[in-house]
Amino acid sequence: MESGPRDGYSITIPLLVDNHEKEQDKLCVKEAEGNTSFFKTCFNGLNALSGVGILSVPYALSSGGWLSLLLLFVIAAVTFYTGLLIKRCMDVDPHVRSYPDIGELAFGNKGRIVVSVFMNMELYLVATGFLILEGDNLQNLLPGVGVEIAGVPIGGKQMFVVIVALVILPTVWLSNMNIISFISASGVLASVIILGSIVWAGAHDGIGFEQKGTLLNWKGIPTAVSLYAFCYCAHPVFPTLYTSMENKKQFSKVLLLCFLFCTVTYASMAVAGFLMFGSNVQSQITLNLPTKTFSSKVAIYTTLVNPVAKYALMVTPIVNAIENRFRAYYSKKPISFLIRSTLVISTVVVALSIPFFGDLMSLVGAFLSVTASIILPCLCYLKISGTYRRLGFEPIVIEFIVLLGIAIVIVGTYTSVLEILGHL
Repeated sequence: MESGPRDGYSITIPLLVDNHEKEQDKLCVKEAEGNTSFFKTCFNGLNALSGVGILSVPYALSSGGWLSLLLLFVIAAVTFYTGLLIKRCMDVDPHVRSYPDIGELAFGNKGRIVVSVFMNMELYLVATGFLILEGDNLQNLLPGVGVEIAGVPIGGKQMFVVIVALVILPTVWLSNMNIISFISASGVLASVIILGSIVWAGAHDGIGFEQKGTLLNWKGIPTAVSLYAFCYCAHPVFPTLYTSMENKKQFSKVLLLCFLFCTVTYASMAVAGFLMFGSNVQSQITLNLPTKTFSSKVAIYTTLVNPVAKYALMVTPIVNAIENRFRAYYSKKPISFLIRSTLVISTVVVALSIPFFGDLMSLVGAFLSVTASIILPCLCYLKISGTYRRLGFEPIVIEFIVLLGIAIVIVGTYTSVLEILGHL
């Protein structure tokens, strides 16, 4: 049977492999009925959006200068709009369950492949970034720690990355969005605590908010835009959240609440961090904090909780795609555990190979996040809706967004690659 949108890579829908279409269509509709409530979906959405980007926005603001903060709001507005476009695409066909399904509905099998590649690469590298972040902060908190195995010395950062991966692994074995929502709630709370403790450190621990910084730094704009885009890279997860909802009509409200909350949080962190450390702020603001004060310890320890809470949600679409592809050939649970464990192990290997958090996140933001969260939703919607054939305000706006996204991809990717090569 030819692959089609009904072969969706969903958390709730298995890959259909036989030809009893009527019975399977009924099964699809029944299983597509989500049972996740509005508030639980909000927690999952907030957890997906309020990621580790909160630690890098002060560095982004430092790179681009004060006026670059306006770009954060522009990117927030654009990505909110493209999130709505994803919902509109899914509403066209009830069999569309995942982001690759949208690509196939728009451009056939080639569209599915392109969307799948960008979606999975983005989520995979975001998950890898979580491990790098954990290793950096634990090494900063516990410097000089290391072990020696069979005569081979293993540095503290490498050891911490492996330990954190072992802690994260059980959360990846979960597949129920209701259960994951409770983990997501802890991630959202962690983001709020990080912001509060860093502001407290600036106000009461002798750091102050006295740095002025530059108004505009043109050379740093590509880095700033790339990191801002990385903050809103949750679009590949949106179809999973939408499919899991009990009342899908409320998904637009979920998006609005999530984007408003996260944008206020990101902007507050960017301003506070830049005023505290100015041009000296590092790619993770927690690395600037003195490790002896209570508020700094709270921020750093809470930062360690954040990736643990977010990792499973980020890799869920990847796991679904792999499992659904091979579902007909194995007994689900044993091989499912193997697939999920292998995925975690592979991100550990990559995290140990590319240990530059800021540069990696900038590359992900410029090349993958902008493509998956801005360009592809626009192109898919134009094709599915047919609005590209008509003159009108919305098609012109969408086409402008696509051109802007392409420019960001080219300039931002070039800058990020140069920075990574410079470190190597």
